[in-house]
This record gives sequence, structure tokens and C-alpha cells, in this order.
Amino acid sequence: MTRFLLDSGILSDLINRRRGIRERCQTEVAKGHKIGTCVPVLAEMAYGVEYGQNRDRNMQSLLSVLPTIKLWPFERDAAFQYGFLAAELRRIGRPMQVIDVMIAAVALTLGDCTVVSKDSDLAAVPGLTVENWVG
Repeated sequence: MTRFLLDSGILSDLINRRRGIRERCQTEVAKGHKIGTCVPVLAEMAYGVEYGQNRDRNMQSLLSVLPTIKLWPFERDAAFQYGFLAAELRRIGRPMQVIDVMIAAVALTLGDCTVVSKDSDLAAVPGLTVENWVG
């Protein structure tokens, strides 16, 4: 079983039924895989809802999809993994946004986890498997 951790762009596509993401999620679940996201992505999505237009409608859309996917926490092990990754990426001259490193840290601590993202930066994280389901 593989866990697929959706980043904010892909989660937005799922919520808004764009680019075939909903159907791809259904296909992966039918194969016995888990679909979810993590608390840092949820925080980023909540910010987008609060800052954007149509707050109430967008919040309802976000809340309606949450029961259908797994929500993985950002726990102690992920915090230490984050520290290691952020330092390593900076050492090699590839610093990233905090949120992306947090997403990578959660995925790596879960094990057998693929991050689904349109963000090519995540592919630079050592040991992280990343797929782009959009193209």
C-alpha cells in the first residue's frame, strides 16, 4: 500500500473537481492505496480560504472533502525530519519554502509515501518520491 499525500495545489484540484484528480484518487483507493494530506497543507488551504474571495463557500468546500481523505499530523518525528531537511537543503544551496519542507518531512516520516504535487521544488528533496498527476 502506498500513501499519497496531496499538496495544496492538488488538494484544490480535488476539491474543485479539476484535472481528473478526483477520478485518480478514486482509482488509487480502489487499488488499496491511501489518499490524504497533512496538517501543514490544511493550514495553507485555510489561509487561502480566509484570504480569498467567497470565504464561506470555499470553507464549506474544504470542510466537505476532509472526511473523505486521511489527515496526517505534523508530529515530533516530522519536526526533527524538517530540521534535518531544511539544513541539508540550505547546505546544498537549495533552500525551499518552509511549508514545502514541512510537507516533505511528514511524507518521509510516514514511509511508503508519495507526495502528489505540481511543485517541482519537492522533487529536489533527497529520498522523497513525488508524482505530478496533472501532467
